[in-house]
Amino acid sequence: MSIELKTKFGQIDISNDVIATLAGGAAVDCYGIVGMASKQQIRDGLTEILRKENFTRGVIVRQENDEVHIDMYIIVSYGTKISEIAHNVQSKVKYTLNQTVGLAIESVNIYVQGVRVTNP
Repeated sequence: MSIELKTKFGQIDISNDVIATLAGGAAVDCYGIVGMASKQQIRDGLTEILRKENFTRGVIVRQENDEVHIDMYIIVSYGTKISEIAHNVQSKVKYTLNQTVGLAIESVNIYVQGVRVTNP
């Protein structure tokens, strides 16, 4: 599937994988994010941090009518305020996609899949 944008010059089709990669890249730049997690983690029972080329496994892009919704599965670092991290990720993803692609995102849903404890 892809997102279709109509401009005065014609039509632009943007793949969901491109949007997922941009959203994942914006999310991992936020403070407190250890990385992206697989959306299949609950079924698999494993917590793995996804690399940049696999962000599409941790981000779901849905288009309902003319609205775009994004579901993100993240891993946060221990000792951080999860609600603040989630809000920062939502804001940054919305801003990044609006600036780079010109998409107005209706919602960014955050699913925290794990907390990573790092040894000092």
